[in-house]
Amino acid sequence: MAGRTPSAAVRKFRRERLIGRYLVNPAVGLLDRLGVRSSLIAELETIGARSGRPRRVPVTASIDATGAWLISQHGYRSGWARNIAADPHVRLRQGSHWRTGTAAFVPQDDVVARSRTFAKGRVAAAVAERTMKALESDPISVRITFAGA
Repeated sequence: MAGRTPSAAVRKFRRERLIGRYLVNPAVGLLDRLGVRSSLIAELETIGARSGRPRRVPVTASIDATGAWLISQHGYRSGWARNIAADPHVRLRQGSHWRTGTAAFVPQDDVVARSRTFAKGRVAAAVAERTMKALESDPISVRITFAGA
């Protein structure tokens, strides 16, 4: 990220990982179990790079007919990104529907422009862009291509 030292990016990643792991992800999971879902929130299932066990995490996704776009705000540092690097075969749940696919990093993609496509409308797109800029440390786009698409 421009203007940010590598050590600052690592500190930001560590702080946000703690917030996500212990506050945000459990809250999103609880809401999901209660049936409160957002069209922007999906559940990504990867295979743990070290454990070999399925790992699930809530993600923001832009889903189309052939696949989905995700943004790893912390690049290859995030757990789910490390899992994808080890095994790109994933499952993505939107609502109650699971789709299998293959994930690939797209480093040449403009993540700021991509983040605007996650929301509908000018105001929502601007909020999505600002939120992305506030949370990112080393963002990278991820494309999931659905099996049979």
